[in-house]
Amino acid sequence: MSTRPAPAPLLIACALGIEHLALRLSERRGAEPDTWAAGGPVTVLRTGMGPKAAERSVTRLLADPALAGAAVLATGFCAGLAPGMHPGDLVVAEETRDPRGNVPCVGTELLVKELVRAVPGRTVHTGPLTGSDHVVRGPERSELLATGAIAVDMESAATLLSALRTGERPVAAVRVVVDAPEHELVRIGTVHGGISAFRVLRSLLPAFFEWHRSLLLPRR
Repeated sequence: MSTRPAPAPLLIACALGIEHLALRLSERRGAEPDTWAAGGPVTVLRTGMGPKAAERSVTRLLADPALAGAAVLATGFCAGLAPGMHPGDLVVAEETRDPRGNVPCVGTELLVKELVRAVPGRTVHTGPLTGSDHVVRGPERSELLATGAIAVDMESAATLLSALRTGERPVAAVRVVVDAPEHELVRIGTVHGGISAFRVLRSLLPAFFEWHRSLLLPRR
C-alpha cells in the first residue's frame, strides 16, 4: 500500500506583536495553528523588527527538517509610496527588493483574487515591495517611488531572501498599508489608520491558506 506524502508546511512571518495578534485573532479564531484550513501544517512566526531580526529568525526556523520545503509568506504592515494609497489598502508583492537581490513572488494573481474575496471593498495594489532598514518618511518615500516600488517595509525582502537561501520553495509577500503619503502614521494603534490596518490583517488568513493549497495542486 502506497503512503501519501505529508502535506507541505506553510510559514507565515510577521515582525511585530500587534501583527502577530491580528493573525491569531483571525476569523479562524479558536483553532490551533496546525488545524487551520491550509494545505498543510501552519506556523506563524514573529521575527522581531528589522531585516536582521527577520533573517535570523527565518533562517533558524527553516533549519528544522519539519519545515523543509515549506512555503513562506511574509505579511504585516507597510508604508505605501504611491499617491492615492490609504490605510487598509493591500499590497501584493510581484517581487521584493533588497540591495542583496530581488526575489520574484509566486502566485500573485491568485493572492489578489482571494484577498478581494476575503476583504471586499479593499483596494489591492500589485508591484515591487522594497526593503529598508529604517522607518521611511517624507522625501524618502518619493525617492523609493521613483525606483518603481509601490510600498516599503523592513522585513519582507529579508524574509524571502533568507527563505530561499535555505532551499528552493514558493514565497510571497502581502502587506497592509498602515500609512501613506497623505496619511502618515505617528504610532500604530493610536489613530484610525492603524486600527483599520489591524482589522484588515485580521481577515487575511483564508486568502493565505487558499494560496498555499493552490501550490499543492498538480500542474497540467
